Amino acid sequence: MKINIVFPVLDEELRLEKGIVTVMDYLRKNGMNQTIVTIVDNGSTDGTAAVSRKLCRRYSNLSYIRIAKKGVGIAFKTAVMQNECEIIGYMDIDLSTDIRMLKKMEAAFDRDKTLDMVNASRYHRKSKLVGRKWYRNLVSYCLVFILKLVFHMRATDAICGFKFFRKECIEELLAQASDENGWFLLIEVLLRAERAGKHIAELPVTWVYEEHTKVKIWKVTKNYIRQIRRLAKTFRQEG
Repeated sequence: MKINIVFPVLDEELRLEKGIVTVMDYLRKNGMNQTIVTIVDNGSTDGTAAVSRKLCRRYSNLSYIRIAKKGVGIAFKTAVMQNECEIIGYMDIDLSTDIRMLKKMEAAFDRDKTLDMVNASRYHRKSKLVGRKWYRNLVSYCLVFILKLVFHMRATDAICGFKFFRKECIEELLAQASDENGWFLLIEVLLRAERAGKHIAELPVTWVYEEHTKVKIWKVTKNYIRQIRRLAKTFRQEG
């Protein structure tokens, strides 16, 4: 079973090498020999490109894609368009989600051939959060509550940066999704998967807060609220 791990990055020259080397070592030590890694650089202006190309010379199963547009959504969509692996998904380069979840994700798809998607959750009863600020937890809980209220979402978390899909599933979902370029596209994909009755497994994770996160929580929150309104209208029109 071939897996494609996508890392959308923007101006990550300081964290990129450490993240990629850590993942590559994990894959080698855990027998994930059919796994490839894809860096998608969406608009970096620092040394991300140079670091990426250096790493590509070091690892034969690593590839680098550069696009001009910014946004995690467009970065992941670009990787999906070029993907040939059976399973594809994305992680954050800071590895906030415990890297050991990669093996659990692989096992889930290998064990159940009908499984369409693995969605990591920080708020599953078996998950563990380490070092996260109370106000970030509060905002995330509120966003999840709104998603459940508006869309009757069944997942306990829609925002965790660790989602993996079978190739045919994500291609179908993205074909139906909006042209949103940012994080909300991945939330929309989850909601569409639930509406379509896709077989989704929720993966409890250990999640460690990255002190130097680039996420601007209030800016992201305002965008999420706007996108929720838009998507609710779209779903009403689609019936």
